[in-house]
Amino acid sequence: MQIEVKQGRVELAEDEALLLTSFEGVKRFVGPFKTIEGMLSGGLSHLFEAGDFTGKEGQTAVLYPGEKLRFGKIILVGLGRRDRITVEGVRRAFGFAGRKIRELKLKSLSVQAFESGLAGVKLTESSQAMVEGMFLSHYRLDRYKTGAEKESVQLQKITFWKERRKGVGEVRRGVTDGEISAWATSLSRDLANRPGNYLTPTRLADEATRLARENKLKCTVLSESQVRKLKMNTFLAVASGSKEPAKLIVLEYLPSRKRAGTLALVGKGITFDAGGLSLKSTEGMLEMKTDMTGGAVVLATVAACAKMKLPVHVIGVVPATENLPSGTALKVGDIITSHSGKTVEVLNTDAEGRLILADGLSYARSFEPDAIVDVATLTGTIKLALGTLCAGLFGNNPGLKKRMIQAGEVSGERVWEMPLWDEYQEFLKSDLADIKNVGGRFGGSILAAKFLESFVGDIPWLHLDIAGVDVKDKDDSYHSKGATGFGARLLLQFLKDWKKI
Repeated sequence: MQIEVKQGRVELAEDEALLLTSFEGVKRFVGPFKTIEGMLSGGLSHLFEAGDFTGKEGQTAVLYPGEKLRFGKIILVGLGRRDRITVEGVRRAFGFAGRKIRELKLKSLSVQAFESGLAGVKLTESSQAMVEGMFLSHYRLDRYKTGAEKESVQLQKITFWKERRKGVGEVRRGVTDGEISAWATSLSRDLANRPGNYLTPTRLADEATRLARENKLKCTVLSESQVRKLKMNTFLAVASGSKEPAKLIVLEYLPSRKRAGTLALVGKGITFDAGGLSLKSTEGMLEMKTDMTGGAVVLATVAACAKMKLPVHVIGVVPATENLPSGTALKVGDIITSHSGKTVEVLNTDAEGRLILADGLSYARSFEPDAIVDVATLTGTIKLALGTLCAGLFGNNPGLKKRMIQAGEVSGERVWEMPLWDEYQEFLKSDLADIKNVGGRFGGSILAAKFLESFVGDIPWLHLDIAGVDVKDKDDSYHSKGATGFGARLLLQFLKDWKKI
């Protein structure tokens, strides 16, 4: 898709349609609204007065001006109340606008950019949110559909117009960042939506190699024999039940300019999870192709850092494998020696994500990063605790947690801090090993995070449990049914704002 920012009057542009935004309770028209109102002899006023369009958040309306304007259509989208506007509100509004654009099968569009920052929302942030909302609402996974099932008409060109010269650079930066962050989220969605027979650990490694080639990144893919030499045995124990070989994927972005620090991102890469010998039900397996969303998010984020040219050294570590039952599979009661040297008693083979992450986190420490962040669809209990609107945030550094919370508010991928008190460690004590991988019926997401904490040492660390926000069961604004790609925009915002601890 071609996207550009121009300075000038949007009503003079020539595209199939013009997109304008309005707040709720508008008393008088200004800017392009005022100009177009005159051209349409009061057509906009009639729409507002009749109550057909009120400016409520996400509300859309379409006008057909005929020969009075260069545009065949005018699309109005509501932003809600001006005093309650947020970055996420802008993103959602433009998500609904994007759905209307797709419904109208438009190929080109002119958009009136904001002329200045809104209350509490910077101009760069609102511009980025506009692009993210529209782009992400157009996402569709149709690679497995044929013929008429595919959507043939897609938006090919968007032009953002800003009337005053002041702030054009801010709009341009926001639009560029929005395009990249939406790309990262879409890539994460695309990988997570692929079924297990199409996305094996080997194919996920191939995707990482492709990303490295296209974005001038360093990619290292370690085979099972190489991983065995590293003594990453908890990772290999999970992989032992599958005929598909495990892969340890390391994707690295090294900026050309002065570095602001080094961060390691670790993503859970279970390309399909049947639960191992602690077998899931058929219903429980239905969404388990997305159990590698954390890994997908890490790979997409590292590539997006290169596209944005962020001044941060970022290393993505993704242990990738399937978790299947077989005669060679990990057994309940087995004791495994991890990469860190700690021994783990396995009481549930379906608590496998923490096993591969234990080795992934321990391996990430070898890069001596300033901080480590892991992303994983780790526990179903986080959904019971927090529902489907935010991810669980755990960590050992208060300042780092505060930064991630702030990044969540800007990116729209919100997180909520969960406790990680030392008392929880008692539940993970094993009679036979240093630690066991489950700790009872209650507080499952906390105990899983506490397990991971045992493998990060004294490095500042955050854990994002995204199991509750990983999948949507229906379309909504800029979300499509299926994998959400949650975490890509969050991590990018976190990295954009990065300062050394």
